[in-house]
Amino acid sequence: MRWDVVATAFPALLSAVPMTLQLAFIAVAAGFFLAVLLAVARLSGIRGLSGLAYAYVYVIRGTPLLLQIFFIYYGAGQFDAVRASPFWPILREAYWCALLALSLNTAAYGSEIIRGGLMSVPKGQIEAARAFGLSGMRLFRLIVFPQALRVMLPAYGNELILLLKATSLASTITIIDVTGMARTLASQTYAPVEVFVCAGVIYLALTTLSTLAVQSVEGRLRRRGGLALQG
Repeated sequence: MRWDVVATAFPALLSAVPMTLQLAFIAVAAGFFLAVLLAVARLSGIRGLSGLAYAYVYVIRGTPLLLQIFFIYYGAGQFDAVRASPFWPILREAYWCALLALSLNTAAYGSEIIRGGLMSVPKGQIEAARAFGLSGMRLFRLIVFPQALRVMLPAYGNELILLLKATSLASTITIIDVTGMARTLASQTYAPVEVFVCAGVIYLALTTLSTLAVQSVEGRLRRRGGLALQG
């Protein structure tokens, strides 16, 4: 083990952590809103709308994320309509292509998590709430969403961790995240083992912190749920 390489590589890799976190958390936030729309479409009962949402989820979940990144980054520019559109200044930048691919990918998986959470709420509770005069957004905010959130959060926490690790694929289109920096350092130092061990330690620390954060939120929701039942 070349400790001089480790001492040099570790600070350089840490400088790329903000890019990794930025890609992960922006993609999760953007993907969540799209996932909600997809889940609502799947549960809408409108055949055409539900079918389109199902087809989107089926295609995204059935193809590799790396292929999706390549398709957006390399493939979008092949279409004249895309190059002539106002979106071209965004789609020609590697950062935005990576962010778009990650967001679209996590939206497909997140929609299934949200759909499962919404379907887990007993229909009897919804009918009882309607009997007490709750409807629309009040019904969703007070009855449906709090219960669905407790079901969704563990799975969505796993999705966040998976996406955090999946950001490493952005390095394939020149993004200098932790993996991108590791590849650069490995080619410069000719010490790939030391460099990638450092990168692995950083990813392990990030996923551990993310896991602890999700578990903390789960604990708070569980305690609030218990207090609500006691009340």
